[in-house]
Amino acid sequence: MLAVVVAGFWVGMCEFVRNQLLLLPQWQTHYRNMGLAFPSQPVNAMLWVVWSFLLAGTAFAISRRFGLWQTTFIAWAMAFVMMWVVIWNLSVLPVGIMPIAVPFSFIEALGAAFLCRRLARPNAR
Repeated sequence: MLAVVVAGFWVGMCEFVRNQLLLLPQWQTHYRNMGLAFPSQPVNAMLWVVWSFLLAGTAFAISRRFGLWQTTFIAWAMAFVMMWVVIWNLSVLPVGIMPIAVPFSFIEALGAAFLCRRLARPNAR
């Protein structure tokens, strides 16, 4: 449980730093150009907190069976690559954020995988 809680806080912190501190102007401009307001109500923040802990729980489950790098790549592809495909398909992905989002999200997934493996030893194979 500790591993999921700590990894969940790590993921939430990374999401906040990336999307609210580093990339907020790009998100807001992209949404404004589509005639929309960037969703930033408290309910949106709460859903990102839930998403963060879901990702942490998923990374934990994967880390029980796979090594650090495999866990990182699987969790990263499941959480980020698939999300980007969907939001790109919906035309709400500002593609210009990708040079920051890709490496930052990979470090986020790596950190979650590391915390899950470090704080709760994997099962023997």
